[in-house]
Amino acid sequence: MDATSGTPSDFPGLPGLPEPVPATTPYRVLARKYRPQNFDDLIGQGAMVRTLANAFAANRIPQAWMLTGVRGVGKTTTARILARGLNYVRDGHADTGPTIAMPELGRHCQAIMESRHMDVLEMDAASHTGIDDVRGIIDGIRYSPVSARYKVYIVDEVHMLSEKAFNAFLKTLEEPPPHAKFVFATTEIRKVPVTILSRCQRFDLRRVEADTMVAHLARICAAENVEAEPEALAAITRAAEGSVRDALSLLDQAIAHGAGLVTGASVRDMLGLADRGRIVDLFEAVMRGDVPASFAEVRGQYEAGADPAVILSDLASFTHLVTRLKLVPEAAAADPTLSADERGRGGAFAARLSVRALSRAWQILLKAIPEVQVAARPLAAAEMALVRLAYAADLPTPDEALRQLRTEALASPQAHALPSASTLAPTSPLPPLQPPASVEPPPRPALTLAASGGVRAALVPSPAPHVPAVSAGPRLARFEDVVAMADERRDIGLKMALEREVHLVRFEEGRIEFRLADGGRQSLANDLARSLDAWTGQRWIVALSKEAGEPTLAYKARAALESRHENAAAHPLVREVLARFPGAQIVDVRDKAPPVEIADGVDLAGPEIAGGDEPDEEP
Repeated sequence: MDATSGTPSDFPGLPGLPEPVPATTPYRVLARKYRPQNFDDLIGQGAMVRTLANAFAANRIPQAWMLTGVRGVGKTTTARILARGLNYVRDGHADTGPTIAMPELGRHCQAIMESRHMDVLEMDAASHTGIDDVRGIIDGIRYSPVSARYKVYIVDEVHMLSEKAFNAFLKTLEEPPPHAKFVFATTEIRKVPVTILSRCQRFDLRRVEADTMVAHLARICAAENVEAEPEALAAITRAAEGSVRDALSLLDQAIAHGAGLVTGASVRDMLGLADRGRIVDLFEAVMRGDVPASFAEVRGQYEAGADPAVILSDLASFTHLVTRLKLVPEAAAADPTLSADERGRGGAFAARLSVRALSRAWQILLKAIPEVQVAARPLAAAEMALVRLAYAADLPTPDEALRQLRTEALASPQAHALPSASTLAPTSPLPPLQPPASVEPPPRPALTLAASGGVRAALVPSPAPHVPAVSAGPRLARFEDVVAMADERRDIGLKMALEREVHLVRFEEGRIEFRLADGGRQSLANDLARSLDAWTGQRWIVALSKEAGEPTLAYKARAALESRHENAAAHPLVREVLARFPGAQIVDVRDKAPPVEIADGVDLAGPEIAGGDEPDEEP
């Protein structure tokens, strides 16, 4: 091979290489070549542009702006356009002040866009984080601009500044000179102190919508005389995730990869993505429970260059798409990044699959993706995830399984021994278990007196316990029983509301009337009726009344506690204690435990008495 020729025939492993183009001028990447020059070029940020236009027209221009958003949505570009609008002056025209209408390059525009204007200072806070860097800005801000209308300070990645640097900014940022403006940009708005945020006008730059991004890429391809398939532009848009810079960088790479022709296959090959149609085939095989077909499909995509983690990520994205098509079909169908295969077959899956099955598939994939990313054998980990997904796809949900078990139990020959469905509470889909009648309870220990007067333990059979009959639900005879039921069911919010917000007017089984306390929640009656229906299995009527009703249970409890304290304080011994210890208080009043009755001749603390001898009398 001739090392100096460099012709395509010299590289047999890379056939069809284009002829080299002489390098006359340095190549500018698309992200820099098509960087917006004015507010009309900004895409996807209509709300911010409208706000700035109104502020400039009304001369309500703040001293500082804070621009935040993900990477590549135009924060630094917007800052430069703001600096250009603040200092826009057309040669040969009168000075009309700041404006966002910039039909042509002004006196300072070219220098500002190339970051070489003396009055527009850009500082990268990631590499200038200390207080000395901020002190330089503070020292120079008092001087008037050299040639422009305003001095504009653009601080990129402002969240990287140190705490002392932020503190040094505070006073200057709040009351800067009239000729100074600040524009801050950051991707981590939560790391910026609130004292800085309160002194700025904040704009959240949005991710660019998919249809806007596809149209923007198509315009650039037309300007570059590049043929691009819609499927390729849609794949680039999905990979960019709303970032214009990422999309243009990927488009630049795709143009070089396809030698000027951008196709869906070349973009998938470049990004290591799987064919979207094959992802749909994999989804169909998995949801059908066909493990061999799923293995064959994922291995085929892996051999074609797709990453196993990306395959599962695309599978999760298609699961999300099917869920959207099922719940909001009109919004999902309008997505321009969807192919005809995804839109058609996805709609068919949405009609056949339940939301619970789709949610279960999403949870399995969401857990499997990080497992595949860190696995030593990613393909094996992906296959095991597909096994879990395939076997879970045809499993019934818990309520379906309980319903099926109940149906089988009622259809069995022993159905007459089971209680009917009408006798079961709604919260118990399965019949309660009953202990067998032939099983006797274990013997319990009992104390018997020995002949010598001591104590010995003997096992005597206890009577069989009474098993109550199964009823439709608990019987609630008092309002306090309702509160106890709420406590038993762990509904603490309802229990506290019943104790503090209810003035009981009338109570009978199946009906409750009460007056709601001031500030009580208006939905308490409906919530209580719904809970009682579920707990007792019968219909309850809960109504609000205008009658005064009884005091709340919380008031009664406080009154009872105060009465106990007053009664205890009236006791002579307690009065004597309180008098002898100034400052002492009654903290709690407890009932005295009942005394334990011991039979004559029984000494539980001493040894067994032998021989009938009497113990020695204590002195």
